[in-house]
Amino acid sequence: MENTVVHRLDLGYIVRPASETGGPQPRVEPVLAYLVRHGEELILFDTGIGAAGPETEAHYRPRRRPLQAALAGVGARPEDVSLVVNCHLHFDHCGGNPLMPGRPILVQSAELAAARAGGHTVDELVDFPGVRYEELAGEAEIRPGLLVVPTAGHTEGHQSLVVRKGDGTVVLAGQAHDFASEFSSDHLARRAALDGVQPPLPGHRPWLDRLLELDPRRVLFAHDSSVWEPPGHAG
Repeated sequence: MENTVVHRLDLGYIVRPASETGGPQPRVEPVLAYLVRHGEELILFDTGIGAAGPETEAHYRPRRRPLQAALAGVGARPEDVSLVVNCHLHFDHCGGNPLMPGRPILVQSAELAAARAGGHTVDELVDFPGVRYEELAGEAEIRPGLLVVPTAGHTEGHQSLVVRKGDGTVVLAGQAHDFASEFSSDHLARRAALDGVQPPLPGHRPWLDRLLELDPRRVLFAHDSSVWEPPGHAG
């Protein structure tokens, strides 16, 4: 849609310990959310880093940028947001949800069930006064030109938001992949398989076929400032 705009929001960072990076060093990762201006409506994809217990704080050493400040940077306030979409309910993606009581929060049913089963996230960020979930069970067009697509992997109920814009489709991938380079590797693995390259080949996420059917011009991530664009795309 011609009047749809996507703003990236800087909501701080976490320090992922070496035990989770697969290497000898910890890694500092941004925490990014996205505000979608869809006509007169403001839709927020993820809400930043929430308060967590001492163990989680020590493990990830988060540094938070308030959601209010991030929204103010693009001319918005929490009360202006009409709809929240969380890619999943870990504390660094749903931390600002309690700032918007009464606003519908779209999540996959599998994600909400896992969050409420315990041991998945911070309970106080899941159920808080005024919380209002709208559960999805698979793909859904939530507004004209806005499509939620399940992208399981990081969690069973992970989802991404596809935004059809006048200058091309944007995928807000959340943590479907940690990095743009991982998305690119999966894309090439799929291409090699379709080209008939003899195995062994690396696999790729099964939902990648669906995302690529939607012809994305850009894919944006929650923990990587890099942007994936299809090979040969001129911007």
